[in-house]
Parts: sequence; structure tokens; C-alpha cells
Amino acid sequence: MNDPLYLGERHSRRRGKEYDDFIGAYIETVSRLYPKALLHFEDFGPGNARRILDQYRDKVRLFNDDVQGTGAITLAAMRSALKVTGERFKDQRLVVFGAGSAGCGIADQLRNAMVADGASTEQASRQVWLVDRQGLLTDDMTDLRDYQKPYARPAGEVKGWSDQSPIDLLTTVRQVKPSILLGTSTVAGGFTEEIIKAMAAGVERPIVFPLSNPTERIEAMPADVLAWTHGKALCAVGIPVPPVQLDGTTFTIGQANNALLYPGLGLGTVVSRARHVTDHMLLAAADAVASQVISSQLGAPLLPPVENLRASSAIVAGAVIRAAVDDGVADAELGDVSDDSQLVELVQSAMWQAAYSSELAR
Repeated sequence: MNDPLYLGERHSRRRGKEYDDFIGAYIETVSRLYPKALLHFEDFGPGNARRILDQYRDKVRLFNDDVQGTGAITLAAMRSALKVTGERFKDQRLVVFGAGSAGCGIADQLRNAMVADGASTEQASRQVWLVDRQGLLTDDMTDLRDYQKPYARPAGEVKGWSDQSPIDLLTTVRQVKPSILLGTSTVAGGFTEEIIKAMAAGVERPIVFPLSNPTERIEAMPADVLAWTHGKALCAVGIPVPPVQLDGTTFTIGQANNALLYPGLGLGTVVSRARHVTDHMLLAAADAVASQVISSQLGAPLLPPVENLRASSAIVAGAVIRAAVDDGVADAELGDVSDDSQLVELVQSAMWQAAYSSELAR
């Protein structure tokens, strides 16, 4: 704000009721002026992102990319990884390192997938452990955010885990023996060799997703994770990385880039005129992304390349439209969405084409 060329309002950040009133005014005004639009929220702070989403998600077409998009694209990579391991979603044990809005958004999506696979909500929540700057989150901590509380472990459950407090990530991994380790902490090198080897000692094919970005903040580079696990780890990351050569195999590392998901989710939501974005629509989008890769071959990526985004988005949009119809939230006249050819035509006709009209060309 001290820059003489700054074009914004020169006042301190608004907070409290004034902030909430502004958000409410924005949502009401944009929804009235553009009733068919999807409101895409991005880069809201942890204290506001989840709270605003929960307040408005059932009232308007609202999507928060950090909370829902990051979770859904990670879910897509997870679907691909479980095709390799042959395990059920409901049987997974998840440790998340970095319990902010993104980390908890991912936890929510994976918990929903466990429930969809047959687990109860309570059981699925008990299969998630969150580790943040204050260590493993437990229910006796007084500074937990609302979205962290469902995953806080009973203090008595972990009392004998360590002589030290707080309980760190290494101790948590040794005790839990997670099948999935996710990083959204922005702590560079947070996944040490000791931690990854401790995880690999507990499961045959550890699923390790160091998702923090940029590169200087990633928890571990996939080349190291693969070397420490002798090529057994299944990796996806939040940054673009080159293929890894190990023991004669080329490992292509999928990038958990939200751009693989939200354009198709948005297109499907707008075309179907879904009244709001449901959990089923997010799951359908994730499954549609996962369907585009064949991960059975050793070294194959867990996610499709970002370069094929346009075709990928069309596939995602079709799945989202079907989910919106199934959930009873679609207000558009869509015809028979069970007919693949009709659905493809519907999506393609709605996609913007980068071409001049004949009149403009003249």
C-alpha cells in the first residue's frame, strides 16, 4: 500500500463483521447479476476459507479450490495408486503433515471416499491423523480450528507413544503405520529418509504425496522417496518434476495440479446448472481424472499430463453433469445423460473455441 502506483483502497485489512458483510454482499450481488455462474474462491486464509464455504455452499454455486479442488485432485491420484496396490479405500490409514485448509480439505475428500467405500463417517475420521506445527493434533489442545477437530485424536489414546511432547511426525508414522502420507506443510525436507523408511517398514507399497510448493518448500523430492523405498513408493507431487531413473525403470511423476480438475468441474456445473456443488460431483470429477491413466505398469504416472487439459476437462465435465443429475441438483434440460454420445455433444457444444467468427474475420 505504500507503493505510489498501488491502485487498491488504502486501508488496513478488514476483519470480523465488516469482512463477513463484504463477503455476503459480494456473493449476493454476483449471484443476482450472474445467476448461472459458479463462484470460484481461491487463496483465502485458513480462518476464512472453510468457514465461508460451509456457510454458503448449499445456497449458491460455490467452489473453494484450496479446500475442495486440492482434495479432489489428490483423491484422483489416490484412486490410481489404489489400483496398483489393489486395496480398498475404506482400509487406508492416512497421515497428513500440515493441517491447514488444504490439508484438511484433502482429509475431508479422502474421508468421504472411505465412507463411499463402506466405512462409517466415524470410522473414516478415526483413520486420519493430522500433524501440524504443534505436533499430532489431540483433543486436549485448545487452539484447534473447527475443521481440525473431527480428526483430533483422544489424548489418552496417544499418551504412551512418546516421552516427548508434542508427538512429532516420525513417532506418528512409527505408531500408525500409515498407508498414505501427505504433505501440505510447506516444510522443506519434512519427509526425511528416516520417516520414509519407517513408513515403508509398515506397508508394502507406501503412497507418498509431498504436495507443498514451490520446489524449495516440498517435503521430499520423489527421486529421494523412490530411492529410500527401492522404487516401491507411489508418488505424486504438487510441482512439475522430471522423470526419475532408478534401477533401469523410468518413473514418471504425476503432478497434482488442480487445473486438471476445476475447469471440468466448473464446466459441468455451469452446463447442468447445478444449484450447488455436491460431494458426489467432486468425487465424480476425481474419478474422471483417475480414469485417464493406466497406472498398472511400473513407473507409470498416477495423474494425466496437464498438457492434455482441454480433452481432460471435457471428460471431467461429463462425469460432473451425470453426478449433478443423480443428486437431483441439476436445473438444466439435459436430455438423456446416460447416452455417452449425447453427453459428449452437450459438453463439446458448451466449450469455448479459440476461433474468430466469420464476421470478425472479414
